[in-house]
Amino acid sequence: MKAILTDIEGTTSSIAFVADVLFPYARARLADWVAAHPAAVAPILAEVEATEPGDPVATLIRWIDEDRKATPLKALQGMIWADGYRSGSFTGHIYPEAAAALRRWHGAGVKLFVFSSGSIAAQKLLFGHSDAGDLTPLFSGYFDTTTGPKREAQSYAAIAAVIGEAPGDILFLSDTPEEIAAARRAGMEALLIDRAGGAGDIATFDEVSA
Repeated sequence: MKAILTDIEGTTSSIAFVADVLFPYARARLADWVAAHPAAVAPILAEVEATEPGDPVATLIRWIDEDRKATPLKALQGMIWADGYRSGSFTGHIYPEAAAALRRWHGAGVKLFVFSSGSIAAQKLLFGHSDAGDLTPLFSGYFDTTTGPKREAQSYAAIAAVIGEAPGDILFLSDTPEEIAAARRAGMEALLIDRAGGAGDIATFDEVSA
């Protein structure tokens, strides 16, 4: 493989970290953060209201509860999480073997990329303030839902074009079968990771030979 594209939640990082740390942190602070940063959030609130008329703050909180993969929500969550990372309220969880593998692959000359439903800003924060230290120098690029939905093949074709490699030379890692299927339809190699040791192709990054 010339490049590896990885998901975050359930792949490099625990789902529990996102569900039990990041989401509650943003939810508890969302209303106050919006009130304190009117200029920064104005475009986000306008996009939310255009999608669902009504109180945009109430809509955003509901979207958090529904785990909606909405781009404006992800952008705002990233802004709030930035404060948490910088204040040391938490660090980004990453599985130790995943961090070691990313360093190993980078050292071998494999280009590394991220594709997550979380915003690019949030991705950089997680890897920049991770349990394993600053991992951002390992990555050559980041992709989020502004590129396209994670369960559609065209998103992976677009990513391959940006990366500048043939889809068949890119390996995608994810814990979501629908994402794996979409990547394969685009011509990428793809492995389903199941950290519980179930029906996945792999259980840890140690099983991947790049």
